[in-house]
Amino acid sequence: MTTQIAVRLPDDLVEYVDARVAAGEASRAAVVTKALRRYRRQILAEQDAEIYLREGDYPDLGALADLPVPPPD
Repeated sequence: MTTQIAVRLPDDLVEYVDARVAAGEASRAAVVTKALRRYRRQILAEQDAEIYLREGDYPDLGALADLPVPPPD
C-alpha cells in the first residue's frame, strides 16, 4: 500500500530530484523513496553501532572494519 503525502523541500533538493528524473533514472516518488530507505538503513546501522560500543568488546567483529564498503544502490 502507498500513501500520498505533500512535503516541502528546499529548492536545491527539488532540483536534484528533478535532475534524476530528467536523466531517466526514476520518478520523483521513486527517488525520494530510495533516499528515505537509505536514510532509514543508515539510522539503523548507527543504532547497531551504538549497541556494539555500549555493550562491550566484540573481537570477532573487528575484521568487519577492514571489509570494503559496497557501492550505494
